[in-house]
Amino acid sequence: MKKRGLAIALAGVMAFGLAGCGGSETAATTAAPTQAAGGGATAEGGNNGGGESSGSWAPSTTVSIVVPAGAGGNTDLSARVFAQYAKELTGNDFIVVNANGAAGSVAANQVLGSAPDGHTFLYGHNLVNVANIAGVTDYNYTAFKLGPTFAKDPAQQLYVNSEKYADLNAFIEAAKAAPGQLKACTEVGAYTYYELLAFEKAAGIDLDLVDVGSNSDKIAAMLSGQVDLMPGAYINCKDYLAAGQFTCIGAPTEERYELIADIPTLKEQNVDLVYPDCDFSFYFPADTPDEIIAYYEDLVQKILADPAAAEAVANVDMMPYYLNGADSMAHDEEIFNTIKKIADELAQ
Repeated sequence: MKKRGLAIALAGVMAFGLAGCGGSETAATTAAPTQAAGGGATAEGGNNGGGESSGSWAPSTTVSIVVPAGAGGNTDLSARVFAQYAKELTGNDFIVVNANGAAGSVAANQVLGSAPDGHTFLYGHNLVNVANIAGVTDYNYTAFKLGPTFAKDPAQQLYVNSEKYADLNAFIEAAKAAPGQLKACTEVGAYTYYELLAFEKAAGIDLDLVDVGSNSDKIAAMLSGQVDLMPGAYINCKDYLAAGQFTCIGAPTEERYELIADIPTLKEQNVDLVYPDCDFSFYFPADTPDEIIAYYEDLVQKILADPAAAEAVANVDMMPYYLNGADSMAHDEEIFNTIKKIADELAQ
């Protein structure tokens, strides 16, 4: 199967105004909201626990958290959770800077061009690696110094219109009966593009991959019946699941996560596909000193040890998840190699 270009965006799709992981197309700089949440969720992974900073460094001015997405999606919302609780713990100002566009490279380039002084970092998942694999940029995670990981979102699940397909088997049967005709929406150079290529191979089907635009455009296209399949984050799709408009035909995860416990994995249904989760990490300029990384590792651990902060992460339909900088770097290497292998195999 050869990797192919995406079809031109579908015309006439209405924007429903639902901001997803990508969110709005516009850039904005906003402070974190001052909402609080109660509960008892705990951080997972890495070296947990709080503790004093291992160095003397601390921010001396406002910290900019550059997010490669518009306002309102779970990337943006989880960054705001961090910003809120970081300010409460330190008294320092942390602001979210929305810089959407070009498969995350607008935000990435902004951070790469900033001083390695700890006051600007990129917050996101996989986009740096996927943009490189797709040829959008000439750099990947190795251009940065990785800080801690703050949250996890399961690999995007696969959704269909409930009126068209009852389950995974019904969708696969329909796809095999009409090779190359069922439409699946993604974006050029996107994380979901390679997910769909891997799904095609694992399921033995051929789909028509189309770029319909933002997450709200994808949902609009699904609701109108213009596309047949959509990879999506749970936060964007749960209301449509509850309303019976969408059916989730599977999650490409190794096992079921509590967040999506009612959704079967693809492996459970004999489609052997496990795709990288979305782990949300801090990416700093490459020359950032170790003491700055240590400061943020300590800060993230302290935030996630607070039950209210952990619950606030859960309230944006993500899982609190900690890795230190070294483990984040190693995990990004694993993610890069996994997606690169998919791209290389399916481009032949």
